[in-house]
Amino acid sequence: MPKLQPIYLDYNATTPLSPAVIRAMRPFLEEHFGNPSSSHPYGRTAKDAVETARKQVAALIGTEPEDIIFTSGGTESNNLAIQGVARANLHQGKHIITSAVEHPAVTEVCAFLRSQGYRITTLPVDGYGQVSPQHLAEALTPETLLVSIMHANNEVGTLQPISALAQLAHQAGALFHTDAAQSVGKLPVNVDDLGVDLLSIAGHKLYAPKGVGALYIRKGVQLNKITFGASQEGNLRPGTENVLEIVGLGAAAQEAHQSLAARTLHLKTLRERLHTGLTQALPSGLLRLNGHPEQRLPNTLNISFLHIEANVLLEEISAGVAASAGAACHADHVEVSSVLKAMNVPLAWAKGALRFSVGSMTRPEDIDQAVEIISAAVRRIDPTRYN
Repeated sequence: MPKLQPIYLDYNATTPLSPAVIRAMRPFLEEHFGNPSSSHPYGRTAKDAVETARKQVAALIGTEPEDIIFTSGGTESNNLAIQGVARANLHQGKHIITSAVEHPAVTEVCAFLRSQGYRITTLPVDGYGQVSPQHLAEALTPETLLVSIMHANNEVGTLQPISALAQLAHQAGALFHTDAAQSVGKLPVNVDDLGVDLLSIAGHKLYAPKGVGALYIRKGVQLNKITFGASQEGNLRPGTENVLEIVGLGAAAQEAHQSLAARTLHLKTLRERLHTGLTQALPSGLLRLNGHPEQRLPNTLNISFLHIEANVLLEEISAGVAASAGAACHADHVEVSSVLKAMNVPLAWAKGALRFSVGSMTRPEDIDQAVEIISAAVRRIDPTRYN
């Protein structure tokens, strides 16, 4: 008999391709191979497919197709947004503001710019992982070019008050970018409601392939390109378009747009089923929710098990449940994630933090089985406290 795969509860890391995405991509894998820059029918077919996908992505976030640039993923989108603004607006100053809980695709870009003479301000977060608008207001100066704050945190799921933060940035004359890789496709994301100037999307977080993403650029925002070549994608992202995967991203965006309310409810219901199941299966006082209890992604549960080391628990459940750890415990030290550190999660809790993230393909019976597997593993690791 084939070996059963573990229950997949790591959708924040990556998602499988949805059947609709596979169907949309298949003709461009098997038949439609043209270069979108070619003027013959092969090229026109490819060009039309790219423009259809652009419309589909734009519709998902409430904007126009001409505001969408296709990239290789969230990391490139973040680089183009942050470096592009930094290079295009040197006349204003060299100050950029970000937060202490950003993904490396933002923090590493800021670190590079710091090495190039830019001043980077990193805002703290509260115990839930949220940035205070007051802290942003105090950090803004006339030299601030850009504020980059993620929409939803990848580890704990906490949502940021983006519209309030963007309004403050604009009042100070700065642009606002948000990394929305984790939120797009899971909950409503509208660029006008958020008030952002730039927004990054990663395809493999919403059932599209790895290696494709998009950047929303509000009309009038000036960017300098960071790679050089021909004039594709509004002369901002040179290189022959990845038609196959762009088609996949478009199909994923359309599917999310058409089923978003039902998807959001499905995710939240299963997340709560998992949380309730674990709290009922294990003694009270030994579990801790990390992140905001309400203002967070509908699919994300970051939970700490007191007196349990995350990597030990992750290994114990690995045959039955796929998840992620928030800390790595070594013989002489514990490496806690920068997000949990920024939230000041006590070490006793932080070292036992696991992230579970459900998805569209997750079933209620998967959750119930996962509860049994996880709770049994916890009791095996620490039978004195957890039995």
